[in-house]
Amino acid sequence: MTEQVLTHLDDKGQARMVDVSEKAHTERSATATGTIFMQLETLSMIVEGKHKKGDVMATARIAGIMAAKRTPDLIPMCHPLMITSVKVELTPDIENSCVVINATCKTVGQTGIEIEALTAASVAALTLYDMCKAVDRGMVIDQVKLLEKIGGKSGHWTR
Repeated sequence: MTEQVLTHLDDKGQARMVDVSEKAHTERSATATGTIFMQLETLSMIVEGKHKKGDVMATARIAGIMAAKRTPDLIPMCHPLMITSVKVELTPDIENSCVVINATCKTVGQTGIEIEALTAASVAALTLYDMCKAVDRGMVIDQVKLLEKIGGKSGHWTR
């Protein structure tokens, strides 16, 4: 196994932004997921469109898209990217009383877009929590993780 290096630390162990100026511009994409578990009554209210705050799923989708675009403002060493696409899908799962969130981000650039996809999925889940907390404070956000990344020097990775 090759030794892994933490690229956001310099030789003195201090935080730094990685220099990507020598890297090639390539098409890159990443997909992340997350799940928010809730009471069945809460999920039914969302699915049936009976929430007082309106379309909870649409608000969470928009929040995820906006979050992907603002990732460098939230994650200190994240490079600003020209994002070419953000897709956030929210799928209710009645059997497991949850909403599964998948976020896919794309760019053509010199560094990966995994953090943007993870941020989109996370903020979409947080938005669902925020909009429904008055009726269900016991919701649980779980399993936020990268599913796939494509492009760049390291190529294609899938979970």
